[in-house]
Amino acid sequence: MAAKNYKIAVIGGDGTGPEVVAEGLKVLKAASKKFGFNYTTEMFDYGGARYLKTGKTIDDKDLAELKKFDAIFLGAIGHPDVKPGILEQGILLKTRFGLDQYINLRPVKLYSSAFCPLKDKKPEDIDFVVVRENSEGLYKGMGEFQKKGTKDEVAIQISYNTRKGVERCIRYAFKLAQKRNKRKKLTLCGKTNVLTYAWDLWQRTFDEVKKDYPDVQTDYAHVDATTMWFVKNPEWFDVIVTDNLFGDIITDLGAMIQGGMGIAAGGNINPEGVSMFEPIGGSAPKYTGKHVINPLAAICAAGMMLDNLGEEKAAKAVEASVIKVSTGKLKSLAAGKMGYSTEEVGDLVVENL
Repeated sequence: MAAKNYKIAVIGGDGTGPEVVAEGLKVLKAASKKFGFNYTTEMFDYGGARYLKTGKTIDDKDLAELKKFDAIFLGAIGHPDVKPGILEQGILLKTRFGLDQYINLRPVKLYSSAFCPLKDKKPEDIDFVVVRENSEGLYKGMGEFQKKGTKDEVAIQISYNTRKGVERCIRYAFKLAQKRNKRKKLTLCGKTNVLTYAWDLWQRTFDEVKKDYPDVQTDYAHVDATTMWFVKNPEWFDVIVTDNLFGDIITDLGAMIQGGMGIAAGGNINPEGVSMFEPIGGSAPKYTGKHVINPLAAICAAGMMLDNLGEEKAAKAVEASVIKVSTGKLKSLAAGKMGYSTEEVGDLVVENL
């Protein structure tokens, strides 16, 4: 059987993004040799430096080019000299919406108790996945100003939710709960008591869809209660499904309880198209060029990408190596405190693959 060949678009992006992407690619190269698959990469310079030079973010022509790839590997987007919102909306959101990456997938998994800020919590206590709707809600950018600049100004931001968008996200979450085969439990995280339009739609859709998945346990938690239980009883969770805004917020808390941004990876998933994988910690410009940033999140993102491409053995090997390195070698997961340089951490993952 001939080895598979994948086309991967690589966006190093801003700040420390290119540094961590380089380590992810180093591990990807080693995994391809070990597990017998082939791939080619093409580099794209989307990010703050390109914007400052050309005034361009991403346009429809760029999106059409990205659609030709099997996956996208992203470092980070965010530049201190660019006004907040321009790159996030012009590159990140434009890509997610343009490629219909309607699922944001965030595994929250503790690899080492030593790096968990919660007392007495072990790896078996923190192992869940957040499925965040990634293309609607408040991040749709819909709204208006009325009487802007006056004392009577009104700012309206609309949470836009469609039955189609909500249902496909919920179905993805149910299928993931089945596939994980852990507790087969799915928690709907929302705010039904206050956001009575959007979350009425989410709750009704959830209640209808769950009839098709009788083997999956279901429950509901308000988003504020969810943040509380993440800290007090994270072992209660298996798969969580929620909207764009709530998902964005609770996954940062999830990153902290799993050891910090240095280990947190995510995927922007189009199950029928091109998906994009990234470390979730941002560009961290103050560490740029210092070779102290933790690349494990980017390496984990590369592992998620391999799993999405169907290279499950390689993906599991990457995760196993990250666990060995993070539990047996590193003093800390924080930048500058690991006891190794960025490149040395990448080398350690390759050695343990």
